[in-house]
Amino acid sequence: MGSVHEKEDDSVYVGSQPRTRAEFYDPSKESVWTRVGLTFESFKRAPGTTGGQVVAGSQNVADLEKVLADAPMLQPKMKPRHLTMIAVGGSIGTGLFVGSGSALREGGPAGVLIAWILIGIMLINVTQALGEMSILYPVSGGFYTLAVRFLDPSYAFAMGWNYVFQWAVVLPLEITVAGTTVQYWGTDIMPLAAWITIFWAVITIVSVFGTLGFAEEEFWSSCLKLLVVVMFIFIGVVCICGGGPSGHAYDHYIGGSKWQDPGAFANGFKGVCSVFVVAAFAFAGTELVGLAASETPNPRETMPAAVKGTFWRITVIYVTSLTIIGLLIGYDEPRLLGGDADVAGAAASPFVIALKDAGISGLDHFVNATICISVLSIGLSCVYAGSRTLTALAETGYAPSFFAYVDKSSRPLWSLIAILVWAPLAYVNVVTAGDTVFRWLLALSGLSTLFTWLSICLCHIRFRRAWQVQGHSVDELPFKALGGVYGSWFGVILIVLVLIAQFYIAIWPIGGMPDSPRETAENFFGGWLHFSRFQAMSLTGTIDSATYLAVPVMILFYIIGYAWKRTLPQRAHEIDLDSGRKSWLTAEEMNEWRAERRRAPWYIRIYRILFTN
Repeated sequence: MGSVHEKEDDSVYVGSQPRTRAEFYDPSKESVWTRVGLTFESFKRAPGTTGGQVVAGSQNVADLEKVLADAPMLQPKMKPRHLTMIAVGGSIGTGLFVGSGSALREGGPAGVLIAWILIGIMLINVTQALGEMSILYPVSGGFYTLAVRFLDPSYAFAMGWNYVFQWAVVLPLEITVAGTTVQYWGTDIMPLAAWITIFWAVITIVSVFGTLGFAEEEFWSSCLKLLVVVMFIFIGVVCICGGGPSGHAYDHYIGGSKWQDPGAFANGFKGVCSVFVVAAFAFAGTELVGLAASETPNPRETMPAAVKGTFWRITVIYVTSLTIIGLLIGYDEPRLLGGDADVAGAAASPFVIALKDAGISGLDHFVNATICISVLSIGLSCVYAGSRTLTALAETGYAPSFFAYVDKSSRPLWSLIAILVWAPLAYVNVVTAGDTVFRWLLALSGLSTLFTWLSICLCHIRFRRAWQVQGHSVDELPFKALGGVYGSWFGVILIVLVLIAQFYIAIWPIGGMPDSPRETAENFFGGWLHFSRFQAMSLTGTIDSATYLAVPVMILFYIIGYAWKRTLPQRAHEIDLDSGRKSWLTAEEMNEWRAERRRAPWYIRIYRILFTN
C-alpha cells in the first residue's frame, strides 16, 4: 500500500502515487453453472481477484484500484444471513447435545454453568477483537494472516499448520460420529463402513459447490439446531413446573430439587476444572466467522451482527439450555456419557434422556436426527476452515504454492482436496485399534483451538498498540471491540487459566492418578479421558481433550518456521497497517456517522446496540 505521509486531525490518507491498473475477474460473465462449480470450466484458475469488497472512505484513497486489487482471490459470495447464522449456530454440535452430559456428570449443574459462563465471556471478548480486525482487514486466512502481521510469522506458521491439522483429523472423526449417530435407530440397518462412505460422499458433494454450498448448509442446519434448542427450552420449563405427561418423571413440580439431591457440584474443585476445559472446547469453531469475513462483500455491514450473534448464542443457547438440563437431570444419572450405564452415542445426550423421561414420544428421534445433521455440519466446517487456512499459508509462503490455487467457482481446489483426502481415515474406526490411532492423531493438535484464541487476543493487543503508535485514532475504526484492549487481556488470562486447569487435570485426574507411570504419561500426552468413537467429539465439539503432546509439536513447528524464513516480530511502528485495509474513513467522518446514528429513535438504537453496529 502507498506510503502514509499526509495527516490532518487524526485522519489518514494514502499518499499520491502512479495509479495502478489492476486486472479484475468478473464471474458474472461466466455461465451460472460455472459460477456454482458444475462445469469443467469452473475448475480452471480464476484469472484474478474480483475486487468485489466495499472500500469505505474510498474518497480518501489516491489509488482506489490498488486498494480493490489488494483483496483475497476468494470471491465474496456470502450473504449477511449466512454470516449471521454461522456465528449464531455454526459451532453448536455434539459438544452441546451430548458432551454437556459428560460435563454435568463430572462438574454438576453449578460447575457447568460457572465454566460455560466464564468461557462464554472470554469468547465474547475474542469475537469482539476478531470483529474489529476482520472488518478493517477482511484478508484471506483471517486470524492466521493477522498473526503473521501483528505477532510473529514463525509463530503464525506453527499456529496455522496446527489449526489445519486439527480440522484435517477431526473430519474423519466427524464422519465416524455421524455413522454412530445413525446407529441409534439400529445397528443392523447398515454396516458402519457403509455409513462412513455415504457421509464422506455427502460432504464431498456439498464441497463441490464451494463457499455457497458451505454457507447454505450452515444457514439451514443452524436454523434447525436453533429450533431444536429453543423447543427444548420451552418443553424443559414446562416439565420443571410439573407440566409433563401424566405417569412420567415430570408430572409434578421438581423446581431445583436436582441441585439439592444429588447436589450442585460433583467431584469438587477437580470437577469444575474438568468442565472448564470441556466448556472451552465446546465453543471451538466460533472463530470461523473471522475466516468468512474475507468472503463477504461488505464486512463493515455484516460482521457486527455476526459478532454480536455470538453473545446471543452463548446466553440463549448454551447458558439457558444447560440451566434447563441441570434442573431436569441429576449429575448421577447413569445414562450420561461416561456413566455407569455405559451408554454411547446419541442415547447419552441429556436432551434425549430428558425427553425420554418426560414420556414425549418421537422427539428423541427428532433430536437424534438434529445431532446427525450437526455432526455433518461440523464436518463441512472442517473442510472450510482447513482449506481456507491452508490457502492462506500458501499465499504467505509457508505452504507449497499450488495450495494458493483458486478456481473460477471460488474454490481453493487443491486445499479442499488436501483436507478431503483425510476422510478415509474414518474407516480405521471400524476396528478397535482405530480408537488408539485417533487418540494420538488428535493429541498432536490438541491445543490448537486455545492457541488460535490466544493469537486473536494477542493480535488485537498488538494491533491497537501499532494503531496508536503510528498516529491513528481509535475513532477511525469502523467497529470497536466492546472491551477494548482490556477485553483481550481478559481473554488471554482466561485462556492461560484453561491451560493450567488442563495441566492440573492431566496430572491429577478425577478418580486419582493411575498406578502405572506409563499410563500417567499416556494420560498427560494423549488425553486424560478414555477415548471412544463418540466421546472425542461429543465431549469437546472438536477434539477429545486438550493434550500436551501439542506443546512440543507447536515448538517444533515454530523452530522450523524460524529456520525457514528467519523472521522476527516487528516493532509497533514497523507493522504494516495498510495492506488489505478496507476502511479509510477519517475520525471526523466516523464520528459524524456515529452522531447521526445516535439521533435515531430509542428503539432503533437499542436494536442496533443488541444486534448490529
